[in-house]
Amino acid sequence: MQGAWFAFILTLLAGLSTGIGSLIAFFARRTNKTLLAVSLGFSAGVMIYISLVDMLAEARLDLLGQYGQPGEWLALGAFFAGIGLTALVDLLVPEVENPHHAWRVEEMESAAEAARARKLLRTGMVTAMVLALHNFPEGIATFVAGLMEPATGVAIAMAIAIHNIPEGISVSVPIFYATGSRRKALLYSCLSGLCEPLGAAAGYVFLLRFVSPGIFGVVFAMVAGTMIFIAFDELLPAAHEHGEHHHAIGGLIGGMAVMAVGLALVR
Repeated sequence: MQGAWFAFILTLLAGLSTGIGSLIAFFARRTNKTLLAVSLGFSAGVMIYISLVDMLAEARLDLLGQYGQPGEWLALGAFFAGIGLTALVDLLVPEVENPHHAWRVEEMESAAEAARARKLLRTGMVTAMVLALHNFPEGIATFVAGLMEPATGVAIAMAIAIHNIPEGISVSVPIFYATGSRRKALLYSCLSGLCEPLGAAAGYVFLLRFVSPGIFGVVFAMVAGTMIFIAFDELLPAAHEHGEHHHAIGGLIGGMAVMAVGLALVR
């Protein structure tokens, strides 16, 4: 039970990092694109390295031990199922309202000046709801990782927290310019992030109900697939778009290097 609380707190902190994005939006006049590109690349590097080197490998060994050679195929199937399910969630989100495609403070400000308050408020509310939908599977992934391997869970929580900061900007800025209230903007930004601990709770109930030999290996492989999709579909394209190519790649390599050293130290 203590491990479950630790994993839940990790997920809660990662989700609430959307509030940091709100605070940045209130006080920053322009986005530091170099820092954003490096940070997003770093998060992608963390997720990719952990998923392929640690989580998928751990799931494979667990399932091989449980089922023999068929466990190898089960691990691969679960990995790609995780990718597919996350891609399906992403496809259900309308492109024009997808919060992963709105990153810069100044773009949101110029839009605010050109639009009416009612339209801005609707934009902020829809973005918050869409972001909540995206955060649900990310919450499950963070919780499961924290429950099964605390060190891995901490790393994933940090990567998702960085990932959530610019999303908090995309929620809070239109609401702030529509209402003039920093409090409301911060509130809705944080509420959208709270779907991550809701995802954690759902993951906990699922694991308790369906726990069986091999289930953790399957779940771990699926979580690895989820992380891979987030890294390649969201983080790397955003890092490349909003910064120089070598900034994004430098962040990517840096994230991998930090995780390689970190995993070596805890083993």
